This record gives sequence, C-alpha cells and structure tokens, in this order.
Amino acid sequence: MSRSPAKKDKKKRDLAGEAFAEGMRLLRANPALAALDFDTCRREDCAMAPRHGLLRVDSNGTLHAHPARIADPAVWAWSLAHAALHLGFGHVPAAKEERSQPERHELAARCVVVNRFLLTFPVGRAPDDLPLSYPDGDEEQLAAAWRRTGVPAAYEHCGTAGHEHDQVLVPWGWFGRQLPDWPLAFATALTRTVSAAMDMAGGRRDTLDAEPSRRRPWEEALSWFVSSYPLLGGIAAGMKLVADAELARAHGISVAAVDAEAGEIYVNPLRRLDDEEWRFVLAHEMLHAALRHGDRCGGRDPYLFNVACDYVINGWLREMQIGTMPEGLLYDPELAGLSAEEVYDRIAGDLRRMRRLATLRGKGLGDILGAPLGPPRDHVDLDGFYRRGLAQGLDLHQRQERGYLPGGLVEEIRALSHPPLPWDARLARWFDEFVPRPEPVRSYARPSRRQASTPDIPRAGRYFPPEEVPRCTFGVVLDTSGSMNRTLLGKALGAIASYAEARDVPAARVVFCDAAPHDAGYLPVTEIAGRVRVHGRGGTVLQPGIDLLQRAADFPPTAPVLVITDGWCDVLRVRREHAYLIPRGGRLPFTARGPVFRVS
Repeated sequence: MSRSPAKKDKKKRDLAGEAFAEGMRLLRANPALAALDFDTCRREDCAMAPRHGLLRVDSNGTLHAHPARIADPAVWAWSLAHAALHLGFGHVPAAKEERSQPERHELAARCVVVNRFLLTFPVGRAPDDLPLSYPDGDEEQLAAAWRRTGVPAAYEHCGTAGHEHDQVLVPWGWFGRQLPDWPLAFATALTRTVSAAMDMAGGRRDTLDAEPSRRRPWEEALSWFVSSYPLLGGIAAGMKLVADAELARAHGISVAAVDAEAGEIYVNPLRRLDDEEWRFVLAHEMLHAALRHGDRCGGRDPYLFNVACDYVINGWLREMQIGTMPEGLLYDPELAGLSAEEVYDRIAGDLRRMRRLATLRGKGLGDILGAPLGPPRDHVDLDGFYRRGLAQGLDLHQRQERGYLPGGLVEEIRALSHPPLPWDARLARWFDEFVPRPEPVRSYARPSRRQASTPDIPRAGRYFPPEEVPRCTFGVVLDTSGSMNRTLLGKALGAIASYAEARDVPAARVVFCDAAPHDAGYLPVTEIAGRVRVHGRGGTVLQPGIDLLQRAADFPPTAPVLVITDGWCDVLRVRREHAYLIPRGGRLPFTARGPVFRVS
C-alpha cells in the first residue's frame, strides 16, 4: 500500500531555523538592542557564514548565520547580541571604500570588550566554552598589550564564529541608502532603557516597554483635573506633559516647569511624589500659565517675580485644598490676600535672602520658562485659550457648587475675562467725546421717505440744514524726530484719518515738530495718511508746536489736540483737551493729564 500524497509532500521541521527565530525574538525583547537596524542571512550558499561557529557580522549591517547549526535559543540570543554589539560599539563601521581587515589582536580585544559588557547586560546565555571573567581595559589598550605579549589562549577565539574571526569589513553595498550610525542609535536606545529601568525601580512604571501598562502619577494627576476639577479642567485638557529625564537634567528642572507659549508642562520623572503632590504641582504650573505670569513680569526681576507668584499660588492652592503641597515649596500665611505685584514689592528689599529660595524648578531658577523647550503650537490664540479656559472653569465650579475659592484668584480670573480695550477702540471713544459729528435736524416740513408705504402715518424727515453751522476739527502735533518709528507714524495717521472721516471732520490742523515746529495748516482728512510730507528728522522739541496751536487765531479754543510721539520728548504743558499716542512699551517723561493710547 503506497503512502498518501499529503504525507509524502510533508516537509521536515527546520529545528535550526526554529531555534534561530526564537533566539531572534529574545534579542528583540531587549529595547536597546532592538534599536539597532541590522539584517540576517541564513542562505545555504552564503560564503560569509562561518563553517564551525554560529554567525559572523559584516560592515553592511548583516549577520550571516550558519544555516544548519542547531543551538539552544538562549545561546542564539547571546550570539546575536554579541554580533549586534559589534555594530553598536563601532567595531565594524560602514564605509564606501575598501579597507584592510583588522589584525587578530584587535579582533580578540573587541570580542573581549563585548563579552565583558554582556556579563552586566545579560541577553540569553553564553556558550559553555567561554571564560567567566575578562581583563580590564578598552579595545586599544588590550590590543596594544597583546601585541607585546601575545593573545592569551582563553581569549583567542571568544567570538561567535568558532576558530574564525567574526567581524568582516566590506564596502557599503546598499545603493541608495545613507550610511548608518549604529553607535549613535545604540547609545540613544541605551539611554532610554536605563531611564525606563530607573522609573521601574522607582515604581513609576511596571515594565520596560515603550508604553507602560499603568499610567504614571503625573498623567493620573492631569487626568483628574480634566474629569473631576472643572476650574482647571479646560486648561489641563489643552496642556501637554513632557516627562524626559535628560531634558530635565539639561535644563535644571528639579520637579516641574511650565512654558505657556508652547502649552507644555515639563516634569522630572525621577522625582518621587505621590498622587496628591503631583496634583498640587500640576495645578501650580497651570495657574502660572493661565494667569500669564510670564507676561506680567514687565521690567521686574524675572526670578523674584516668579518667587512672588509662587507665594500667591501656593497660598491659593492650600486654601482650595488641591492635593498636598510638597515639602520645601514657598508658602507664607502672612502674605495671604496679596497680589503677586504686592508680594514682589515686599520681597524685593531682601534680594540676598530671596535668591536662596527655590521654586519647583530649583534654587535660583524660575519655573516660568521664557522660551519653549519644544516647538510652539500652530494656530492657537494663547490669550484666548487661557482666558476662556479659566472663565469656563470658574463658571462650572460655581454652578456645581464645588466649594469656595480665594477672592484674589476669582478677581484675577474676572479681570482676565474682561481684557482692556485695544488702543484704536479707545481712540475712537475719545473722538466720540471731543470731536462730535454734526447732528441732522428732524422736521415734519420735510416728509420722511418711509411714508411712501404708509402715507396715512406722518413721519418727520431728517436732513442737514442748508445754513452755515460751525464744523468740528482737532489738532495733531506730530513728532518727526529721528527716533520716531515709521510703523508708528503709519498706524497713527491712518487711524486718525479714518475716524475723522467717519465723523464728517472736513480738515484737521497738523503741526510737525522736531527741533522746530512746521505748521502744515488745515489738511483734508483724506490726505493726512496719504500725502503728508514729513518735515525734519532732527531732535525732539514738541512744546513750540503745541504753543503754535494754542496761539493760532484760526484754531478753535474748544478743539482738542492729539500728540503723536515715541516718548523721547520734552515735558509738555497743554492747556486744553488733549491725548497722547505713543508706541506700546514707550513711556512719557512726565505725568500725562490726558489719556494715553499705546499703539500695538
């Protein structure tokens, strides 16, 4: 009776291939070695495969394995790790040109260094015929010593190719591929693995996997704000946590820091805090960002203002009972109820003592970062995001009756919800008050056009009387000195022209001033921004120009004056209604009696 075709065609099990595949799986379980990009070859006609050993590595990043050698999977894993470390240690660097093969002293020294590393970085199991200990020194030192004394017999053949050498230098054979940097890839992956191992030892993660099975405590704390604390939930949903030990070490971040521009909170994953303490830390950093403490610093000392803000925020958080304040943070019950600016004024007198205090970033360093550690987010209005998040959070907190909030915090949130008017809107209000537009007259002698549809209902018409009436005007004293910014001139003159035309102002009296006044007379408002020729670029003396307007017989005594300057001027005395238009950040050298509009 003949065999069935199914049994006849059944292939034999590839025991060698199965053991090799299992050894490769064990190797890939190590995240540091898995980062090395190499190929494997098990072809039967491969000329690079060793005849008596397990495998050989070449400078193209290929591991040539014996196609029929049967070995324990753990031994295969160790051998694969040995060959991969030759790549990671730079023993077989990739190059396009021909190179001479290394001598036997160098080959033996490199194998000794790799085996010594595998004793402290175990992967699989070493073959039984290898030594249990190895001499100290790097590859060059061992090779130089063995050239004088000879290679010890125990270390002559301690590689993975039996009695043959297990490293081969060949020209780069992958056309179109960039030459790889295996040592850099291995060093980066090893750093990540060591950091993950420290996190695991500290209880911050369960495994060495890239994504731990349990969320880390700072992630749990941020999630708690999103789900359970509406006041800061909107802010927390838009913030990104960056937990990188190397980044924290490079920038001196002891516990945490925040960058409002990037929308990122940087935490040091090596700090051991419980869940309640992480809630306090994250709430602290979110309030720094949401209340725009970095922008409110102004001309103050940045670190001292950061300290002042810490005192205020920590007092609020203790009053609100959010988490537990970690040991060593800044808190003083005597400063309760004060704003950050008031606290700054109190502590600025003792600079030596205050500079010894520490924020969440560390001693002498502020946790409000002035520049992002990563790229800023695109298409995000930061002021609107933080303002809207706090306002909505406050509304939810009060509607759900979550408890009392510090009065100072509520006051600052409400102040953020109603930002000051922009300069052009304030200028328009000033025009409405002091440069009124002419009002039409209503009379039944002139029927309204709307009565055509309802002729039985009388309606008064609106018209401007034909007789002469006084028209309103205003004066402009324009600083044309060399320090004036052309952008400021363009924005200011354009705004003045548009508002004057909207209020039916026929002309405005314009005076240019640098070292001496230049009277341009009355100019049509449509020409103020378009065809005005600026005179002079010398020094800045504005008082003669103001005196010229005040003494002019053809300038109405009730007409207001608008002074446009950059602030680098003399002390001015104006005896009529007036206002100043200066650039944002500029300052007048005197106390202004009229409103000051700052052009942004």
